[in-house]
Amino acid sequence: MEIPEGIEGDYLETKTNHLFFDVKGLRHPKDRKICFVRFYPNPEGDRLREGLKYKKIYNLQERYAFLKAKFPQYIFYSEQLDLEVQGVELSEIKKIYTPRDYIQRLRRQSEFTRLEQCSLELCDLFIEEGKLPEKVIGITGSPMVGLNKAHSDIDLIIYGTQASRDFQEHLYNILTSGGYCRGYNLEEYHSHYEWRAGGSDIPFDRFLQCEKRKQHQGMYKGFEFFIRYIKSPEDWKGGYYDYKYQNYGRIKVDARILDAKDALFTPCSYKIEVLKVLEMESPFSDFQVNALREVNSYRGRFCEQAIKGERVSIEGKLEKVIYKNEEEYFRILLRDQTTDHFLLLRD
Repeated sequence: MEIPEGIEGDYLETKTNHLFFDVKGLRHPKDRKICFVRFYPNPEGDRLREGLKYKKIYNLQERYAFLKAKFPQYIFYSEQLDLEVQGVELSEIKKIYTPRDYIQRLRRQSEFTRLEQCSLELCDLFIEEGKLPEKVIGITGSPMVGLNKAHSDIDLIIYGTQASRDFQEHLYNILTSGGYCRGYNLEEYHSHYEWRAGGSDIPFDRFLQCEKRKQHQGMYKGFEFFIRYIKSPEDWKGGYYDYKYQNYGRIKVDARILDAKDALFTPCSYKIEVLKVLEMESPFSDFQVNALREVNSYRGRFCEQAIKGERVSIEGKLEKVIYKNEEEYFRILLRDQTTDHFLLLRD
């Protein structure tokens, strides 16, 4: 399996301005990579790389505000997505950093920080106990570009549709075996709640209802870890120009999950049957509820959110999807933790 450069989990560095972006998604325009600014030079920064201090930007709105004020050339309107997004033109990219290269670079080192050592240990644990092929796992995040702190998270990428699903069959036993790799405890879930659901009106018990079942996150020797799963390239179904999205406003529905087999991947996807439209704001009058059949998100917080057969409440951006000018349907896109919701309905 050959993985192209410049996809979800990769980072890129600009030729000018010393900015670092994290690449989002698997489909990109011909002339640039869709990516979001993550680190920028700042004399008051708390991270050091090659003599420069850097700050990290977490919040999505803050990332847009920063670029609009300082570097508007990295924001463009995508006709395909019907959305203003961040991106760097190919001619402006100094280097692309990949999780595949980074783990190999670590394996060639003779000395390690504790974070590096634990990252490699966790990968080897997953390879051995999870029956995971060595070539399909990588390490991403701030350590990959030398901008981590001592207690930064361990962010892993697993490539391959079938490899990911096979690994999931072993992961529960790894997390519950009583070893160093485990799920969160209640105190850690409270901390996780502030990070994942902060700014929203979601009660902690509703949050915990979904989170406690998720296997792509946990703790290893005091470090939080997160796993992102990426499908095999042959399963990406088309390229950037095969899809056209149209913003239809916002919608809130009650729905039933018909298929959640792609819930673990980034981007995640759920097939749904709408039970009831609760709220809708749209400038268009041609929306057909029976054509709303999918929920998607590029945000890891919405992975493993529900399973087949469950009833859920979903609120997010409503989009019309046109695939190769042949197929049309509607989807709900979840982007913002403060405004977009995906919760289990209580029986």
